[in-house]
Amino acid sequence: MDRLAFNAAAAINEQRLTRQVAVNELANVLTPGFKRSYESAVVAVTAEGPGMPTRIQPQATATDVIQLNPGPVMATGRPLDISMNDRAVLGVSTADGKLAFTRRGDLRISSTGVLENGSGYAVRADGGGPLTVPVNADVNINADGTVFAVVPGQGNPAGVLVGRLMLRDAAQTKLERREDGLFQPEGKENADITNGTKPTTVTARALEGSNVNAMQILVKMMDQSRSFEQQVRIIQEVKSGDEAGSSMMKLNA
Repeated sequence: MDRLAFNAAAAINEQRLTRQVAVNELANVLTPGFKRSYESAVVAVTAEGPGMPTRIQPQATATDVIQLNPGPVMATGRPLDISMNDRAVLGVSTADGKLAFTRRGDLRISSTGVLENGSGYAVRADGGGPLTVPVNADVNINADGTVFAVVPGQGNPAGVLVGRLMLRDAAQTKLERREDGLFQPEGKENADITNGTKPTTVTARALEGSNVNAMQILVKMMDQSRSFEQQVRIIQEVKSGDEAGSSMMKLNA
């Protein structure tokens, strides 16, 4: 009886990881370019310690590999919005100046003329440095990632080439999530990505939505709720059985 109650309590405790993953994904359903990464499950493992190796208890396990499956593309008409096609990712500078990658394409121009995304990370040019544009310029971004700045009053409607976005094809590279939410090659910090075979392109004036399926997450959370109720019911049944056994022993005494 005690072992049954222990396993039920352990299952409730270990399922906290799957609940945290589901809540995090649900919170980012509307985040542009958000990508699912964690896959969690509860497995049965042999408990270590003295005694016979017959004690089995549940244990949570998880993997963290960025899933670059495309999300829905939404046309915005805003010149600085881009949606990265296929498995392309955008190079940005972290808060401490290191190289990282993202799929978030809601770009803006800072007060100093640096192109940055909606999270405030500076966008890198293909050469590695920050991509800067004139503060008062109108920006056009082509499908190949080239950025043109059109300064009002200069008589150049085509604009001036100011650089090309640092785009990398990550189809053949495993990415992991950093603590700040950005991506990096698995096990490698401040490292570039070796391009895959596909050319890197973007869709201008559009944003990619999250690839989280809200309905699937809600169903998963319902399953977790039912599992929690089942484990609590097991503990209650064990308690009732122990109390019934104690009562019988008192009557026989």
